[in-house]
Amino acid sequence: MTMTITTVKPARGAVKKKKRLGIGTGSGHGGTSTRGHKGVKARSGPNIPAWFEGGQMPLQRRLPKIGFTNIFRVEFHTINVGDLNDVTIDGTIDLAGLKKVGRLSGGQKLLKILGDGELSKALTIKADAFTKGAIAKIQAAGGTVQVIEKPKRPKRFPKKAKA
Repeated sequence: MTMTITTVKPARGAVKKKKRLGIGTGSGHGGTSTRGHKGVKARSGPNIPAWFEGGQMPLQRRLPKIGFTNIFRVEFHTINVGDLNDVTIDGTIDLAGLKKVGRLSGGQKLLKILGDGELSKALTIKADAFTKGAIAKIQAAGGTVQVIEKPKRPKRFPKKAKA
């Protein structure tokens, strides 16, 4: 017998008949049709959510509620006055310049100068915020401080003028 595409069959034992549930007692799977007695999984179309734990206290309720995320938080890159001594930037020191020389990294944050350390040279520093100690040390060294003003956001719901 020659083998052609019409005579090719799967290997012996490779194809099984589908298990026919609920087709009488003679099938070997009659009665409850392998589903057990009663319960939601014995019914047709059980709709059990993936997080259901069988009446046990769910995981999201067992874990403690901790913390708070302030959606209005303002994040700053911080650098101390003493760390500005070894920064070699011509002109003014600002956020872009500090990132360029590799002193700061990361996303779009604001720059805040802190007052730890001593400043030995006169520098012009542009930043979004300064501590009082930092301003005093920069000015004592003969430098200048420039605060970058943020544009004010308009009020979301302005009060209507009374007629």
